[in-house]
Amino acid sequence: MKNKAIKTLICLGVTLLFGGVSFYLTLPALNIHSMDFYSFLLSLAVVYIVCSLVVSGFRSPGGFKGYLTFIKNQCRVMGILALAVIAVIAVGRLLSWQVIRAGAYKNLLTVENGDFSKDVTEISVDDIPMLDRDSAQRLGDRKLGELSDMVSQFEVADDYSQINYNNRPVRVTPLEYGDLIKWFNNRQEGLPAYLVIDMATQAVDVVRLDEGIKYSKSEHLGRNLYRHIRFHYPGYMFSEPTFEVDEEGNPYWICPRVIKKIGLFGGSDIKGAVLVNAVNGECEYKEEVPKWVDRLYPAELITEQYNYYGRFINGFINSVFGQKGVTSTTSGYNYIALNDDVYMYTGITSAGSDQSNIGFILSNQRTKETKFYSVAGATEQSAMASAEGVVQHLGYSSTFPLLLNVAGEPTYFMSLKDNANLVKMYAMVNVRQYQIVGTGASYRECEQKYTELLSSNSIIDPTSSERQTIEGTVTQIRTAVIDGNSYYYIELDQSGKFYEISAADNRSVIAINTGDRVEIEADTSKSDIICAYGINRK
Repeated sequence: MKNKAIKTLICLGVTLLFGGVSFYLTLPALNIHSMDFYSFLLSLAVVYIVCSLVVSGFRSPGGFKGYLTFIKNQCRVMGILALAVIAVIAVGRLLSWQVIRAGAYKNLLTVENGDFSKDVTEISVDDIPMLDRDSAQRLGDRKLGELSDMVSQFEVADDYSQINYNNRPVRVTPLEYGDLIKWFNNRQEGLPAYLVIDMATQAVDVVRLDEGIKYSKSEHLGRNLYRHIRFHYPGYMFSEPTFEVDEEGNPYWICPRVIKKIGLFGGSDIKGAVLVNAVNGECEYKEEVPKWVDRLYPAELITEQYNYYGRFINGFINSVFGQKGVTSTTSGYNYIALNDDVYMYTGITSAGSDQSNIGFILSNQRTKETKFYSVAGATEQSAMASAEGVVQHLGYSSTFPLLLNVAGEPTYFMSLKDNANLVKMYAMVNVRQYQIVGTGASYRECEQKYTELLSSNSIIDPTSSERQTIEGTVTQIRTAVIDGNSYYYIELDQSGKFYEISAADNRSVIAINTGDRVEIEADTSKSDIICAYGINRK
C-alpha cells in the first residue's frame, strides 16, 4: 500500500511539473471555450498515465486491451478525465456545427447599406497614404540603419500597425532586441524608442522614450507580453496584440479579448480589450475602448464574419445548392482613414465569380460598424492588372489598391513599383470601368489625368474639370524632386496658390523667371497646389 502511494505521488509530481512548465511555455487560456484548454487537460492525463505505466514497470501481455485494463484499474481518474475531455470536444463541435447553426453564424456581423459619395468624402492629398506596408518597412529599416547607437543592439519589429495619430495616417512599430544576448545586455533599460512612419509624407520619426519599453513580444520570461497578459487574465482568450500609441505618444499594446458566441467553439468575436502600458506593464480591461484605439477588430476576423454572412444569407442548404444571393470577400484588403477612425476595406464578389465585384464593404476596426456599397466593377486583382498593363513597357508591379473617392467616383489608387521595390509612379483605376486608368509620377499628376479621362468618357460632368487659362506675373518659384522627377511650383500675383508643372512634360518651365508675365493652362481647383498642363511666357 505504501509502495502504491509513493508511485502515485511520483506520478502526480511529474504531472504537476509537466503542467507547470507546459502552462508557462504554451500559455493556454483557462477557458471552457478554448481548444487549447482541453488540449492542456488531455496532455496532463496522458502524462500521468504514461508516468504510471513507467513507474509500475507494466508490460501488457494482452496488447492494447491490456493497457486499457491497467488504466481502468490504476489510473481511473485520469482515464475518465481524458474521455470526458474528448466527449466535451465532440459535443462542443457539434453545438458549433455550421450545418445546424447557420443562422447564428450569419448574425455575427450586421451589414447595412451605405451611400459611397456621402459616407466616403474626398480625402486631401496630404492625408492619402502613399505607402503600402512593404514600403513602410523598408523606410523603417533604413531609418534604424542611420542610428549608430541603436542599430547594433536592436531591430525594427514587424508590427507596423496602421493607425490615425493626431489625425494623420501613420504606421507605428516598436523596436525589438536583436537576439538573446542583446536582450540580456539591454533588458534593464528596455527598448529605447518606437518608429512613426507618415504614410502620406513618407517621413520617419524615431520617438525616443524617457523610459524604455519593458513589455513587448520580444521580451523573455515574465515581461514577455503574452505571458504578462496571461498571468493577469488567465481565463481570457486573446487575439493577436497590436502596437498603438495614444494621442500623447504613450506606447500601448492593444490585446483584444476573444469570445465564442456559438456553442463552445464557434462564432469568434471581440468583447473589449486589455490595454497594456508598454513601458510599465500596467494592464486594464476595457469593454468600451478609448477613441484613440484604432485596431480592436482584426481585419481577418471581419473578413471571416462577412464570409459567414454572405454564405448563409439564405440558409445553409442554399449555400450549397443554388447559392442564391451568396457572396464572399475577395482575396485581399486594405485600410482607409475616415473621421479619425481606421476602416478595413475589401471587395465583395458573388459565388463563383472571380473577375468582377458586386460592391465592397467598409468596416470600422474599433466599433465593427460595417456598411456595404453596391458598386459593380472590377476586382482588385483585375484593377492591378489593368494598371500594370498601362506601364508594361516599364515592368512596374502594382501594390494592393486603396479605395478612394475621386470626383465622386469609387476609385482604386495604387503605387507602381520597379524591380527594386521602389515606388516610381501612381495609378488610379475606375472601379466601374477598370479600363479607365490614369497614371502619373505624383499623386496630383495621376489625379489630373484620371479626372480628365472621367470627363472625356462622360462619367463626370465635363465642366467640373474644365481647363482654364490663368494669366499673371510670377512672384515665386519653388522646385522639388519627387521620385526622381523635377517639379516646378509657380505662384502668380502673390495669390498663395502654386501651379505644379513637371519639367519632364513641360521643359519650357525651366526658362521661366520671377517677374515674367505668363499664361498657365490648368484645371479649375480650390486647392492651394494645382496641377498645370503647360506654361507660356507672354
